[in-house]
Amino acid sequence: MELQKGRPADFAARLPKEQRVYELLDRLEIEYTRVDHEPAMTMEACVAVDAALGTVMCKNLLLCNRQCTDFYLLLMPGDKPFKTSVLSKQIGSSRLSFASGEYMEEFLDITPGSLSVLGLMNDSGNRVRLLIDSDLLAGESIGVHPCINTSSLGIRTADLMEKLIPAMGHAPTMVTL
Repeated sequence: MELQKGRPADFAARLPKEQRVYELLDRLEIEYTRVDHEPAMTMEACVAVDAALGTVMCKNLLLCNRQCTDFYLLLMPGDKPFKTSVLSKQIGSSRLSFASGEYMEEFLDITPGSLSVLGLMNDSGNRVRLLIDSDLLAGESIGVHPCINTSSLGIRTADLMEKLIPAMGHAPTMVTL
């Protein structure tokens, strides 16, 4: 893995959803580093990516209530355990479970293994509520997928919170897990 700055040289060969990510970041004048890699399907597979980016990858979970009427994208440190009961109390939603890949594709144009906060740029209906564990904001930067799991980006935490999330129209709810 080689650390790169900015969009890939083979931009035109990338998937349209990945191209839209780079276009959004460039339009917002957000600097980022990038590494291309084999598909990272688990948090364990992200260890080498973390080292290359010099950041800790973010664990991304798409959750829903039992009726599948309320959806949540939870961002949290990758090494932190997740307990639904703790989160449920904080957001006032009982019986949280993992949402299916179909909802990821429908709302965020992302397939399982590629879930990322950047998918919110595709949620024009605002169906997904953004939840961020406050511990994630302690670092200078976080790692995210550009809507695919064969590349990862390092983005400054301040740019994520002050530029990117507001531009995507999803005000975050801070939680403590």
